[in-house]
Amino acid sequence: MMDLLGYGAFFLTTALIFSLVTLGLNLQWGLTGLFNVGLAGFVAIGAYTSALLTTPDDAARLGGFGLPILIGWLGAMVVGGIAAALTGMATLRLRSDYLAITTFGVAVVVQLVALNAQRLTGGPFGIGFIPRPFGSLAETPLLFNLSNLAVVSVVTLVAYLALEHLSRSPWGRVLKALREDERAAISLGKSARFYRVQAFAVGGAIMALAGALQAHFTGFIAPDNYLPILTFQVWVMLIVGGSGSNLGAVIGSILVWAIWAGSGTLTSVLFPPEQQARAAALQIAAIGVMLCVILLIRPNGLFGDRPRRPWFGKRAKIAAAKSNSQS
Repeated sequence: MMDLLGYGAFFLTTALIFSLVTLGLNLQWGLTGLFNVGLAGFVAIGAYTSALLTTPDDAARLGGFGLPILIGWLGAMVVGGIAAALTGMATLRLRSDYLAITTFGVAVVVQLVALNAQRLTGGPFGIGFIPRPFGSLAETPLLFNLSNLAVVSVVTLVAYLALEHLSRSPWGRVLKALREDERAAISLGKSARFYRVQAFAVGGAIMALAGALQAHFTGFIAPDNYLPILTFQVWVMLIVGGSGSNLGAVIGSILVWAIWAGSGTLTSVLFPPEQQARAAALQIAAIGVMLCVILLIRPNGLFGDRPRRPWFGKRAKIAAAKSNSQS
């Protein structure tokens, strides 16, 4: 029973870290309409920044300043936001598929730098000995996982409430206007590029924070953690939850990660060890099937915006009166 509770805490912590990345993507795509498929790069930037700031000194590479974990998280957000802003200023003149190709290239560049800049990132060996919150409880897995779950839950809740406030603020309404009708928003004196760069930077900072949380939760990072499959997972989480909904971003992340982890456990049980590498592709198949089913049933996702049809009661009478007056 204790092991089950510990695993449940570990699972929820991982899912909530994914939900932070999805919240950042929802700000960029769901609220502003920016097609970013390079989010793995910003997650990696946050992870490596926080690791370099907080790890002990290491003669084999630069960094290792031994700063507190909270400073590492703040530094990750600053560096991630700056990197996203610079990327946005260089690429947001592009549209849809061209923007997607460019942001994907940025993610590939970041991953290759992490792989080859051994003096800075440790190269393919990664960075270890990253300080973990409540590391003194590591010998008690249940308490350790519950403590980390509490920290990640608080960070996710703060990010969620902040994004909900921003989406309802005048700033958020401008972003929605730019997404729906850019020319109309520009005619009202709003700078499309200025607001889009802001949204891209804030979303990138949230993704970088998620990367920093993941780095300190696991205690080790390597370039293989930030492959394009991460981008695929987060996009599926947003689509399933519902683009434009912060609640959908969180629920979709938990649901998709549950299916991903569950299918991985199932393949390890059903297939012998020599076939598990091939059987791992069933995880992607399971996510694809789930995505198709959800889009067939709810094309806008579980919590996406849907026009409400007034079938019953007072709403039906109002709708009928409007249709009669128009006819």
